[in-house]
Amino acid sequence: MQVFYAPDIEGNQYTLDRNESKHTVKVLRMKTGTPVNMIDGSGNLYEGIISDPDPDGCIVTIKSVIRNFEKRNYNLHIAISLLKNPERFEWFIEKAVEIGIDQVTPLICRNTEKTGIKEERIKNVIVAAMKQSLKAKITVLNPVESFDSFIRRNHHGSLMIAHCHSDMKREKISDLCFRGDNAVIMIGPEGDFTREEVAEALSNNFAHIHLGPSRLRTETAGVAACHSIYFINQ
Repeated sequence: MQVFYAPDIEGNQYTLDRNESKHTVKVLRMKTGTPVNMIDGSGNLYEGIISDPDPDGCIVTIKSVIRNFEKRNYNLHIAISLLKNPERFEWFIEKAVEIGIDQVTPLICRNTEKTGIKEERIKNVIVAAMKQSLKAKITVLNPVESFDSFIRRNHHGSLMIAHCHSDMKREKISDLCFRGDNAVIMIGPEGDFTREEVAEALSNNFAHIHLGPSRLRTETAGVAACHSIYFINQ
């Protein structure tokens, strides 16, 4: 079933924008009575039907609303280093949204080689992944932030930093985070967090964790951390 993102939805009817209307009517060939779903980004799923298949402004009539659709009992915030290859960073965003994540903060660490993102492009990736995986609550993309600034913020939940310094004692995520716990997890750049960063994080109440015996790419580590939290909560 086709899913539309409608952050400004209200009332019992919604008019799709011109691009989506044209795609719906001309490409997908949807007609009057075709069922569709809409998500508002605030956690609500709207079930409706096409009542006027106008390619310039297709109208959907709302039949029912599911409030707090598949609401999770935990909040996951991953702060992850920017990557040289923006497509790899976008891949992480896409997969994390599909699994389930509440906030993403792009980090600039000492070994980070890139300092900016294409914000609108990433927000489009988030919306597309929401629609594909039928998530009604939008993932918040926070502004790019420095490592030092991030670790000093007032975070809530289990605070963790994943790194590859094997001579430092590290725990499994499942040893520190339990069902229903909020989690904040930091993932480093291609060159990993420096020892100084790890020490600074520890002094700001972040626990050391590993993501298994393999040395993972940054984006893979982010997805692994996201899935670990998802699995703990099943």
